[in-house]
Amino acid sequence: MKDKAIKVLSYVLTALAAVALTLAVVVFSSWKPQSKLSQLEELIGEKFIGDVSVEDLEDAAADAMVQAMGDRWSYYMTAEEYQSYKEQMANAYVGIGITVQADEQGLLVTQVSPGGGAEQAGILAGDRVTAVDGQSLAGMDLDDITPLIKGDEGTTVELEILRDAQAMNVTVKRMRIKTAVATGTMLEGNIGLVRIVNFDSRCAQETIAAIEDLRKQGAQKLIFDVRYNPGGYKDELVKVLDYLLPEGLLFRSEYYDGTVNDDRSDAACLELPMAVLVNGSSYSAAEFFAAALRDYDWATVVGTQTCGKGYFQQTYPLNDGSAVALSVGKYYTPGGVSLAEVGGLTPDKVVEVTEEQAAAIYAGTLEPAEDPQIQAAIAALTNP
Repeated sequence: MKDKAIKVLSYVLTALAAVALTLAVVVFSSWKPQSKLSQLEELIGEKFIGDVSVEDLEDAAADAMVQAMGDRWSYYMTAEEYQSYKEQMANAYVGIGITVQADEQGLLVTQVSPGGGAEQAGILAGDRVTAVDGQSLAGMDLDDITPLIKGDEGTTVELEILRDAQAMNVTVKRMRIKTAVATGTMLEGNIGLVRIVNFDSRCAQETIAAIEDLRKQGAQKLIFDVRYNPGGYKDELVKVLDYLLPEGLLFRSEYYDGTVNDDRSDAACLELPMAVLVNGSSYSAAEFFAAALRDYDWATVVGTQTCGKGYFQQTYPLNDGSAVALSVGKYYTPGGVSLAEVGGLTPDKVVEVTEEQAAAIYAGTLEPAEDPQIQAAIAALTNP
């Protein structure tokens, strides 16, 4: 009986040992060594004698990781930068609706957005903002002033305004303001000029509306200005090209996994003489817009060599509110050209401008009659 009990106990101990060994193997196989970044963050948090923000450490590490890929088009955004990015892509922002220049006294108002809180409060271009909520702006940088004016939609801010040496206080409501994406201007000779700021939200809607409005005014030829246009959404670009071009391939996207997607146009099109203005700050969708029109022999391209951005990015939000935009594929023109591989689009008519002219074009203050590139486009349409 004693021998039997010993044997049973032996079996039990053996079984327990087997279970323990199995658990050990499972635990060991699922264990992974601590990553270098986690180890470093832990060491800094425990041993560093000074104060440090974990958020700053992680932002710097994430930014460095993306930069280490060596891709100039991929980038990391902090939570604050990502929020601004989303506003930019929506072509809308929460603010009071003024464009300003900083000087020693504060902010000189150069433009007031229609329908914004500033316009409703009676602020005019030429006014100077000298204080925000009682805090003087004298000697402050624009980067330090901006957070004082920013705030949540629906809240108000108190501004001290100087107008013709007269000081006044106004209460301004912060509102969601849409920024214009495309605008049309009639030039002499029945030529319509369409400026496209970007290819983000509402681009196609506003561009097509601008074209149709110009045609109602008698435009028989069109100039598209995509200088300083940073690009935007492929879908917005395709809608504009589909409106303009005849049936055929508009755009080819090749993804990291080998997937290829073709965007095509229907037969409806707009048959008018056209020209497109580009420069070294015409990026991505802006370049492909000009390239597609030229590939179809639909427009003359005027200006200077474009940037050559042929990769497209996908934005991935991260769990702390930040985000990373990664290059995930290539774009090709209807003619099968990757602009990244050829260094950008070379205009049909290369026209240089001075630094002063370039700055005025960027600011939107150079009159068409004084703009050498617009004049070259007019000449190309008048004497093809």
